[in-house]
Amino acid sequence: MKNEKIQIFDTTLRDGEQVPGCKLNATQKIIIAKELEIAGVDVIEAGFPISSPADFKAVQMIAKEIKNATVCALSRSIEKDIDVAAEAIKNAKFPRIHTGIGTSDQHIKYKFNTTPDKIIERAIAAVKYAKKYVEDVEFYAEDAGRTGKEYLAKVIQAAVKAGATVVNIPDTTGFCLPEEYGEKIAFLRDNVIGIENVTISTHCHNDLGLATANSIAGIENGATQIECTINGVGERAGNTSLEEVVMLIKKKYANQFHTDFETRKFIALSQLVANSMSMQIPANKSIVGSNAFSHSSGIHQDGVLKQRENYEIIDPEEVGVSKSSIVLTARSGRAALAFRCKEIGHQLENGELDIVYQQFLSVADRKKEVNDNDLKTLLSSIFSKQRLGQ
Repeated sequence: MKNEKIQIFDTTLRDGEQVPGCKLNATQKIIIAKELEIAGVDVIEAGFPISSPADFKAVQMIAKEIKNATVCALSRSIEKDIDVAAEAIKNAKFPRIHTGIGTSDQHIKYKFNTTPDKIIERAIAAVKYAKKYVEDVEFYAEDAGRTGKEYLAKVIQAAVKAGATVVNIPDTTGFCLPEEYGEKIAFLRDNVIGIENVTISTHCHNDLGLATANSIAGIENGATQIECTINGVGERAGNTSLEEVVMLIKKKYANQFHTDFETRKFIALSQLVANSMSMQIPANKSIVGSNAFSHSSGIHQDGVLKQRENYEIIDPEEVGVSKSSIVLTARSGRAALAFRCKEIGHQLENGELDIVYQQFLSVADRKKEVNDNDLKTLLSSIFSKQRLGQ
């Protein structure tokens, strides 16, 4: 069976940065871009150069610095946008212009006040104009998730014929179910002449919590590039989470697909982006959240201590976490208490565990979490009294 490479297109520095209050300066962008390159990202969407002089400068600087990944700049289907994007990435070793236009009835009528035929004309013109500057041109059909399959195929066919090397099928509003999105990709694969010679890309948003599932449905049906962000940052509910799709491919599709991403970089990259954007990572965020490898329930703790795989499908070290965490709460059991006591240097013997456990529960009922200092104080109190015969 063919093991196909899935390209990882990171748009943390463009779509991710569009979150209110999360703007990055040029220095922050370069630092993140370099770390993305080291981690093995294939394409870095560095920004939207026409949007501001600062963003133009940041894209320009990233284009000069990055040597192994493709550096991509976004534009609308406007010649001036494309001119500025081309200027920003002209020094990139592997430059790409990402241009496109909305294709749904909603966008055609209420955003552009035009006709379907005019949209196709603009798509063709934009791709052809961008090809004057670079060979690698990605075309996006914005709001493809709400675009009829037949019309979407016409637009994509026109973009491919005009010279697009990548066609991006965004579920811009996160509206599709996975089967709907997968069917859309499959329809394009089966009905667009020459599409086998270009890359089909997914770009999914998380408005209904389906961005990761939709991206995977996309590659199951012929897409070979996933557009995503670190921590799933992005407008509204965010973009597809890079860490989620990479680990899904690694864990469930290892015989069909692979990426070049070094998963041990996840925690460091996640924290870098969170700190740079001043955007806290939810504790329950998959893969990189502080609770992703933490266990506080007695049943789960006992199972993990017996064999980690009982409750963890990912080895923490695979994503840059040193080990799982056994967190002591009022829901913890004896096995977890004995384990944590041993970790701080106190091996409980015979009946000692029962004595300590009863007093531990009293402390745990008063506190959300019993930390090492609490545990040391508890142990000291119990065993000091025993030595005094009390």
